[in-house]
Amino acid sequence: MSQPAADRLILPPQVVTGEAVALELRPASFATRGLAVALDLAVMLAAGIVVGVVLGLTLPDVDEAAARAIGIVALVAVLVGLPTTVETLTRGRSLGKLAAGLRVVRDDGGPIRLRHALVRALLAVFEIIVTFGSVALITSLANVRGKRLGDLLAGTFVLRERGAGTPPPLPPMPPELIAWAQQADLAAVPDGLAVGVRRFLDGAPGLHPASRMQLGQDLARQVLSFVAPPPPAWATPERFLVAVLAERRRRDHARLVKLQQDRARRLAERQRAPVLAPTAGRLVGDPEGPPTSR
Repeated sequence: MSQPAADRLILPPQVVTGEAVALELRPASFATRGLAVALDLAVMLAAGIVVGVVLGLTLPDVDEAAARAIGIVALVAVLVGLPTTVETLTRGRSLGKLAAGLRVVRDDGGPIRLRHALVRALLAVFEIIVTFGSVALITSLANVRGKRLGDLLAGTFVLRERGAGTPPPLPPMPPELIAWAQQADLAAVPDGLAVGVRRFLDGAPGLHPASRMQLGQDLARQVLSFVAPPPPAWATPERFLVAVLAERRRRDHARLVKLQQDRARRLAERQRAPVLAPTAGRLVGDPEGPPTSR
């Protein structure tokens, strides 16, 4: 049996937050990326000219071999070092991407690091500069996210940042459901269903009362099949849905705080760790010094 056409559609990737806000990661079009690349190449060309003039003025008397070596180092610094440094420090942005409203992110939507930027810059020398963009064009047109070779190897893609609206705030946790929500198992609630609940709650004030009640009951029935234990019998469907999303938000925030605390603790432990002196065979700072023979 053939798969329905709707199931074969490739949807834009999403990251769902604890508040069930679907952050749609919209891959940038090739035309927009081409504009950003052109601006970045212009900046690199200007930087190369400046570096060449500075080297010519400061190193006028070097021999040919040294001049060639310095030129190669300067070329690598401009073609690889400059874009790597800029994208690392700006978390995936450059002057061209800033002008075009683009950003490089990891496949999961997170910010890129030094290794991602370095891989992209190294491959860009071949697929954009050496081949005049032909390899990057073919690769990006064949990929659903518009990835070039550098993105495929680095695990990144370029998304559009502009045009996304800010969702309204989630209603606060209903006080009467705090005790139930804190001990309920909500991990099985699918992200797609949670996004549907969030959209319902955002648009509920504008719905007809009868439609609002019917839709709220339908969503509450679906969510209830993934929640244990069930809420108190007197909880209304809409208050139940608010409690589920508010508790997801609280747990998501608590998980983030714990990760930050663990990272800070590991960093502090590494800084306090004693250093083994390679020549004395003892710990640095040991007042007793190396053991003596008796």
